[in-house]
Amino acid sequence: MPYKSISELPDSVKDNLPKHAQEIYKEVFNSAWDQYDKPEERRGDASREETAHRVAWSAVKKKYKKDESSGKWKEK
Repeated sequence: MPYKSISELPDSVKDNLPKHAQEIYKEVFNSAWDQYDKPEERRGDASREETAHRVAWSAVKKKYKKDESSGKWKEK
C-alpha cells in the first residue's frame, strides 16, 4: 500500500534512515507500487509490496550508504 507520509513508513526505515532518505524511500516505493501492479512485471513470485520495498531500498542505496562502524546511514 502506498504511503501518504514518512510517518507511515515501516519502523525499519524510520528508525534507521535520515529524513531525506526516508522521503526518497516513500516516493520511490509509491512509484514502484504503481509500476509493478501486474505479477508478470515482477521477478519470480515476489509480491507487489515486496517488489516496491526492494526498489525503494535500491534507490536509497544510490544516494546513501551505511557506515559500518557507526551503523548509521550517511549520504555518499
